Amino acid sequence: MNRHLTFRSGNPSLNAKTFSGFEMTEGASMTIMGTVHKTALALLLLMTTALFTWNLPLGDPRVNGLMMLGILGGLGVAILTVFKQHLAKYTVPAYALLQGLALGGISKFFETMYPGIVNQAVMLTFGTLGALLLAYRSGIIKATENFKLGIVAATGGIFFVYMISWILSWFSVSVPVIHSNSNMGILFSIGVVVIAALNLVLDFDFIEEGAEKGAPKYMEWYGAFGLLVTLIWLYLEILRLLAKLSSRRN
Repeated sequence: MNRHLTFRSGNPSLNAKTFSGFEMTEGASMTIMGTVHKTALALLLLMTTALFTWNLPLGDPRVNGLMMLGILGGLGVAILTVFKQHLAKYTVPAYALLQGLALGGISKFFETMYPGIVNQAVMLTFGTLGALLLAYRSGIIKATENFKLGIVAATGGIFFVYMISWILSWFSVSVPVIHSNSNMGILFSIGVVVIAALNLVLDFDFIEEGAEKGAPKYMEWYGAFGLLVTLIWLYLEILRLLAKLSSRRN
């Protein structure tokens, strides 16, 4: 029997078409706990390779090479995962390992400039995850249709601004509000952190509804992938915000 499931998420990997048109069987189906376990495993894999890059000596040429491998390889695997969800149990662990290589190098760079910043960013990221999960499960935050539309629109706007900034950088033009530590620059980063965090609520709702509607078992890995994408984005934005705040004190 075909069950056409419709969902909306601000996360580009978890969109309205992700669960649509599956041929449902009598076999095992997606569960929330299964997704939680796979998310935890993906995070463990990510932290393993992140620690490897992090522990390399400063100035080691391998750091830049591993970072580029992580960024480009992770992008390629992410695109494959989005279009071939049934391969998620293979691609998501690979994505986590590759992203760990990149995040370890990026974190090392920020930590060198602002000692202690990485521990703060990690704690704030997981603290935000826990707080929003508690708020969602207790009903304090509800993923209503208007809430979803607002977060999707805001996420799209941020993506558009970042794309414009990236294109302008080809012509050596910088967008100050994104990169500066001015009041406007810090307010922009705070806004992006808030939107990234609220995307977690949409991801929770997306995964919960997928489990309720009996999506295939391999979609647990895909749900883990969606959460991982959002958590990585949130961590990087918190890191950027803390760096701006630290640069003002120096």
